[in-house]
Amino acid sequence: MSRAVRIEKHGAAEEMKVVDVSVGEPGAGEIRIRHKAVGLNFIDVYQRTGLYPMPMPLQLGMEASGIVEAVGTGVTHLKAGDRAAYASQPPGSYCEVRVMPAKTVCKLPDAISFETGAAMMLKGLTAQYLLKKTQPQGGLKEGDFVLFHAAAGGVGLIACQWARAMGLQLIGTAGSDAKCALAKEHGAVHAINYSSEDFLPRVKEVTGGRGVKVVYDSVGKDTWDKSLDCLQPFGLMASFGNASGPVAPFSPGILGPKGSIYVTRQTLFTHIATRESTQAMADDLFEAVTSGKVKIRIDQSYPLEQVQQAHRDLEARKTTGCTILTL
Repeated sequence: MSRAVRIEKHGAAEEMKVVDVSVGEPGAGEIRIRHKAVGLNFIDVYQRTGLYPMPMPLQLGMEASGIVEAVGTGVTHLKAGDRAAYASQPPGSYCEVRVMPAKTVCKLPDAISFETGAAMMLKGLTAQYLLKKTQPQGGLKEGDFVLFHAAAGGVGLIACQWARAMGLQLIGTAGSDAKCALAKEHGAVHAINYSSEDFLPRVKEVTGGRGVKVVYDSVGKDTWDKSLDCLQPFGLMASFGNASGPVAPFSPGILGPKGSIYVTRQTLFTHIATRESTQAMADDLFEAVTSGKVKIRIDQSYPLEQVQQAHRDLEARKTTGCTILTL
């Protein structure tokens, strides 16, 4: 048996209940893992509220770390006793023990703690594919300007550090002066408090009127229109979330007059669709963390039983860095 967080219907944080569930043996291509810590992400909120509709009942959670207890047939990259961490579909990480697909589960280096492992996988792999694989025409070069919204969040603070290591000039936005200071502390060359300042003219000023090569946007509705106007000709608008709500439909015809710009909607799970791509991305992330180029900041930790409060704080934008649930 395992404690697990489940919902019976989409709704508010109160829909989440801690229940006991039975856990069986892993089948072909699966493992059973006993968690040490669980990561909290905005996608969990989207799935809980129904922004991303899911079949019910639903066990929430997309990332965690722990010890592999058993492996099914065909699993060769893991064995019982291995330290491991993952970001994975289907959801289900909010629990003590689970059986799950092995494909996106990676061995966790001894130098990385279980807490860090649980906090870093979904957010770190997201930062990896954004900065390394979601690039504008001609790529990104040292000295290039990029704009990163929600720069003091879990993905944002990782991206600030990684961009600095790549020689990029990351302009971050955040919702308070304290969060802006945090983004600059982690490598943003400029930080804009979008609750008190219009980020569009500030971006133009910082870039000498040229604009940025890429906008990385997980905020959605509230930042979309002005973000398009922050781009250089042929620039890339990379949407990867909807924290303020989904972007309204728009006509592709507007992209030409704005500089023949590109628009893409990215999701991590396309990038980690194969064992090979998952491992390559994870290896890049592990190297960034163990080398010290990227430090994973865990600012909030809640016991599993306080998952409702954890979600409320995340939705109210009271959190910074990464958040974990402890078991």
